[in-house]
Amino acid sequence: MSVWDDVVGQEHAVELLQRAATDPTAMTHAWLVTGPPGSGRSVAARAFAAALQCTGTDGVTGGCGRCHQCTTTLAGTHPDLTVVATDKVVITIDEVRDLIGTAARTPSLGRYRVIVVEDADRMAERTTNVLLKAIEEPPPHTVWVLCAPSVQDVLPTIRSRCRAVVLRVPPAEAVADLVVRRDGVDPQVALTAARAAQSHVGLARRLARDPEARRRRTAVLDVARRIRGVGDAVLAANELVEVSKAEAKAATEERDAAEKAELLRALGAGDGETLPPRLRSQLKQLEDDQKRRATRRQRDVLDRAMLDLLSLYRDVLVVQLGADVDLVNAGDAAIVRALAADSTPEQTVRRMDAIGLARERLAGNVAPLLALEAMAVALRPQG
Repeated sequence: MSVWDDVVGQEHAVELLQRAATDPTAMTHAWLVTGPPGSGRSVAARAFAAALQCTGTDGVTGGCGRCHQCTTTLAGTHPDLTVVATDKVVITIDEVRDLIGTAARTPSLGRYRVIVVEDADRMAERTTNVLLKAIEEPPPHTVWVLCAPSVQDVLPTIRSRCRAVVLRVPPAEAVADLVVRRDGVDPQVALTAARAAQSHVGLARRLARDPEARRRRTAVLDVARRIRGVGDAVLAANELVEVSKAEAKAATEERDAAEKAELLRALGAGDGETLPPRLRSQLKQLEDDQKRRATRRQRDVLDRAMLDLLSLYRDVLVVQLGADVDLVNAGDAAIVRALAADSTPEQTVRRMDAIGLARERLAGNVAPLLALEAMAVALRPQG
């Protein structure tokens, strides 16, 4: 057992980080961990934090996974670990200023004070500039670990001051092995889920464990088969947007209510009670944060749906070209073959381009319904 057990398919990165945790000559004060969604950036960052604090058992250091320092760091309860994982659209400048204050403190228990920013790409340029000085000249024994999808998602001034660790998409077989080991899932179900998730570890676990998640994904793929004309396209786009809203609401509603109740209790007010202006502003700030969180959740759901559609058309192209490679959506091969028989490779590529354009539009804050309607119209049969 070690803290690195769940960092799957990243042998080179693990070797580099483990060496830094045990060899002072290989250590530096700022790290940038990059990799595609689901590659395990956050898992690797937390494992590295644990390895930095590890005091070792049975002569093993660098992340034994059993000592008090390792277990509390992995659990997120170590007093010298701070993790920022925003569920809103952006990390605010005030949050970063708080981090800088935390980073200035001397470690109270461990060897280092470790600051992990899991979504460094969600900082605006002005916010990132506030962080620059703290990363360039950190206090002794303070380590910054930033995570982002790619080095291009972080300003050059930041990435030039960090040591880069690049993660790759792990093999589907390695992800399936992890799911079997952690969740006791049937190996074939785990492998099908890992392929459908395109080796995204978190999504693979959800698909393997949750039949309802698998049903929702199949329903998204079936949208492509059902679009026969403009009317179908408009209905399909509206369906995808409504489903994303419902899923975002379901994911955030309970938490929103608990946060509101906690704030009202802290303010000494009851639900429905009229608050004075000074207190109303605090409640409004909470509600604004919750709206931003719901917006991000809806975007994430829609983006995942479009990635699933891209994987579907990738499989369609594989069948059309007779390529000797495994299908991502082996469990939905009937949909793949029906679409392959009903179109040409050129049409399939155009459809994939339309999905990619819709993703860009959503990232640029285009209204979701407009972006998806344009995409769905482009998915209808041509000629």
